[in-house]
Amino acid sequence: MELTDVEFEGPLAQRGIGIIAPFDLALERELWRWAPLDVSFHLARTPFEPVAVSLEQAELVSGKEHLQKATRDVLGVDPEVVAYLCTSGSFIHGPQYETSLRQAILDAGAPAAVTTSGALVEAVGKLGLRRMSIVTPYDAELTDRLVAFLGDLDVEVIHSHYLGLGGGIWRVNYRTVVEQILAADDPRSEAIFVSCTNLPTYDIITPLERELGKPVLTANQLTVWASLGRMGLPMVGPGKWLRDVFQEEP
Repeated sequence: MELTDVEFEGPLAQRGIGIIAPFDLALERELWRWAPLDVSFHLARTPFEPVAVSLEQAELVSGKEHLQKATRDVLGVDPEVVAYLCTSGSFIHGPQYETSLRQAILDAGAPAAVTTSGALVEAVGKLGLRRMSIVTPYDAELTDRLVAFLGDLDVEVIHSHYLGLGGGIWRVNYRTVVEQILAADDPRSEAIFVSCTNLPTYDIITPLERELGKPVLTANQLTVWASLGRMGLPMVGPGKWLRDVFQEEP
């Protein structure tokens, strides 16, 4: 048998997304399922904090010094964009603070920057949403911060449902998430947003969008969508409405 040049072509050239993840992220695999095969994710984590999921934890994992250190940690592999993969950490102080977090990532050397809540802002604008329902795994205090964040975008939250979890969010099963989404839905809601990058959602989006006839937007989905948009690439995977809106750099 004679080897040919064709057999040694490759590997497939990779394009990178740097991910700044909270210390407790357990759903890295969800990210890969939304991305084309030539996109790689390079993760850095914020320092471990022995606190429950709460407003306090969101404050700790969104410190700009942590985001800038994590950005510098992933720059060695030349990512095209760096994303802060945390919903609560990027919405707790409103849209202006979210903007400042992206600027902190850029100041640390990232060529482009995304946050999960910033991706939500972009999706709200692209889809023209004004009334939404939300589902979160958080407590009431943190959920209210998300309602306020959306209110600052002139988006009315029709229903907000929360699980009140202090940890282990990645262990929540699909049935529980589906029940929460169905309970939060309302004919007046133009879309449903499921918060938290640690809450599993990938496989339930398509059947729920088919059943409800409206967008079901989730944290990891939005983050990858916005990141790929900075790279000029479309999102793959579930999310009919979001896939139909090609995300360009704002």
